[in-house]
Amino acid sequence: MASPPPPAAFYLTAGPGRYLPTAAAQSPWGPDTQHGGPPTALLAAAITDHVADPGLRLGRVSVDFLGPIPLAEGEVRVRTLRPGRRIRLVEAELRCADTPVVVARAWLLAVRPGGPATPPHAAAPPLPPPGAPEGLGAFMDAFGYGRAHEWRPTAPAGDGPLPPAVWARPRVPLVAGRPTSGVERLLTVADSANGVSLRLPPTEWLSVPPGLTVTVLREPAGEWVHLRARTHLSGDGTGLCEGELADADGLAATVSQPLLVAPRG
Repeated sequence: MASPPPPAAFYLTAGPGRYLPTAAAQSPWGPDTQHGGPPTALLAAAITDHVADPGLRLGRVSVDFLGPIPLAEGEVRVRTLRPGRRIRLVEAELRCADTPVVVARAWLLAVRPGGPATPPHAAAPPLPPPGAPEGLGAFMDAFGYGRAHEWRPTAPAGDGPLPPAVWARPRVPLVAGRPTSGVERLLTVADSANGVSLRLPPTEWLSVPPGLTVTVLREPAGEWVHLRARTHLSGDGTGLCEGELADADGLAATVSQPLLVAPRG
C-alpha cells in the first residue's frame, strides 16, 4: 500500500510567532508528539529572523527537549542573551499551552568572505539513484517525520565496520510559504543521528536523547544532507551519539546527542 502524501510543510503559521505542526512533524514515539528535528529547525529559523543580520551566521545551536513535544499549536519566543557585533548569543523557546517544551541557544558568528580555509573535508558518498534499496523502509514509513523525508542509505545500519550513513531530503518546507535555508534543512535532519545509528532493537530498548548540539562549519548547498552517525554505549545506562552532516562538497556540521538507554517496560 502506498504511503499517504506528506502535508504542505512541517508547520503552518497560526499567527505572529505561532505555529501549528502538521503530520510531517510526527515522531515515532507517539501519534501526538513531535520529532525533535522540526522544532530544532523552527527555533533556529526564529533566531535567524530575530537577528536579521546577514553578516552573522549560526555557529552552534544547542537544543534541550524538556519532555515530549506535543503535536499541537505552539508559540515561539526569542531573546538576545549576549549582544555583539561579531559574536552574539540568542535564545528561543517553543511553548505549548504556555509551557516551555523546547529551548534552543545559538551562538552567531560574523562571517567575512575570503578568509582562511582548511582543505575541503572528504566528500560524502555519491547520492544513490532513486529506487535503490533503502534499508530504512518500514520504520520510516510508520510515522509522519519519516514519510516527510526521502532517505537513501550509503552505509548499512548495525554494527558493521562503517558508521551508518544516509542521504536525506525533506520533501516539504519547514514553514508553509517561507523559503527553507540550507542550515534549516540540515537541522531538520540532525536529530535523526540517534535513530540512524541505533545499536539496540527499538522494540526492546529506549534510546532517549534529551537534546542535541549542532556545530555549523558552513551553509550547506542543495536539498540533500548526508548524515553519518555512530552511537557509543557506556554500559551504565547512558550513551553518546555523534555524527557528521555534509553536502556534496564535504563537511558542513557536526552533531552530538547524550542518550538515556534503558529496557522498555
